[in-house]
Amino acid sequence: MSDLYQTAKKAAEEMDVSTPPDSIVLYSISFLPTTQNRDKAFEYVKKNPGKQTIEQTACGKRLIELGLYNKPYSLPSEQVAEIWGIASRRFIAGAEGNVAAFVEQADARSVFRRFELPALLNNPRVSSINGMNKFKFAQIFQNTAQNL
Repeated sequence: MSDLYQTAKKAAEEMDVSTPPDSIVLYSISFLPTTQNRDKAFEYVKKNPGKQTIEQTACGKRLIELGLYNKPYSLPSEQVAEIWGIASRRFIAGAEGNVAAFVEQADARSVFRRFELPALLNNPRVSSINGMNKFKFAQIFQNTAQNL
């Protein structure tokens, strides 16, 4: 495995992803034709001081610096997804309170659907997603997603 992969994986496993309560903002663009959800999330963060995406953590900044953000990536896409997935799981594990999620039409293969939503539901410190009880959000989200 490449030195870059090892460096990026170590950053994802160890660098700071902590956030204050009620500050996490998620989005899903995996397998979607546009970056609309990310654009909305970034606009939301800009208008709401104290809110942050994973890219704004020390870990996220380091992964971006290593070339794991915009295509063409500095590593194969599968490794990039693995590394961001590691960081994302840690980000979610530290979440508390309400989480803002820009996940319209999130693909079943997306990081949000496969990892982040289940992790949010299993995190007892997360009470709500988009201001709604997290279990109610998941039920509505899953029902809507199945009808797309």
